[in-house]
Amino acid sequence: MYAGIDVGASTTKAVIIDTRGQVLGSVVIHSGANFKKASQKAFDDARIQAGGISIPDDFIVSTGYGRRNVDFSQDSKTEISCHARGSYFHYPHAHTLIDIGGQDSKIIKVNREGQRTGFKMNRKCAAGTGAFLEEIAYRLKVDIKSFNSLAEKSEKEVQIGSYCTVFSATEILTKIREGVEIEDLVKGVFDSIIKRAVEMDVLDGHIVMSGGVVAHNPFLVKMFEERIEKTIIVPPLPQLVGAFGAALYAVEKKE
Repeated sequence: MYAGIDVGASTTKAVIIDTRGQVLGSVVIHSGANFKKASQKAFDDARIQAGGISIPDDFIVSTGYGRRNVDFSQDSKTEISCHARGSYFHYPHAHTLIDIGGQDSKIIKVNREGQRTGFKMNRKCAAGTGAFLEEIAYRLKVDIKSFNSLAEKSEKEVQIGSYCTVFSATEILTKIREGVEIEDLVKGVFDSIIKRAVEMDVLDGHIVMSGGVVAHNPFLVKMFEERIEKTIIVPPLPQLVGAFGAALYAVEKKE
């Protein structure tokens, strides 16, 4: 068995696979303030799912924002490399990967050989990420898990014009005073995330989407398809693509 640990600023993901890439165990937990503790717990929980077998350090690859904190791994890879590798395993052809994570969003271009030909990353502002949705949920006093069902109920188009989390929250409060319904606001927030991604880079060829925001909000994917007028592919376990790619690197390293 091989393991991939993706330590993100918001969540830590662990995946256990076999040599064929079959997922035997997977876990997503909050990273918190202690990345070492989070990575160890995610790894241990994933191993329990996989039957509790021990995995040598050189069969483990770490990735993500906090990859240097995984002291039981002997190798690490960038999150860009691992996301591309994980995505290409499922879709072995040229494509554009859009990953919307907790603290950043990225667009990665992959050619037909699985090589990265370019990428763009949004690190300057939380707008357009999972953290943005969490802040809006807090402002609206709504459970973030209900965002997808709320957006589905909306029949109106509400524009959220600000490209900053703080300003967007203020704008939303203004719209609440104006009587705009919660479901319409949530749909407007989804639209704001889509606009941020579309403006990052050219979205050509086959489009694949991954990340926690995508995993929990399939209606956002549907809205994205309508915006770009293309079918979007979502891989199995979209929040775990980076960790899965890291595990695939572990397999390649040993082979």
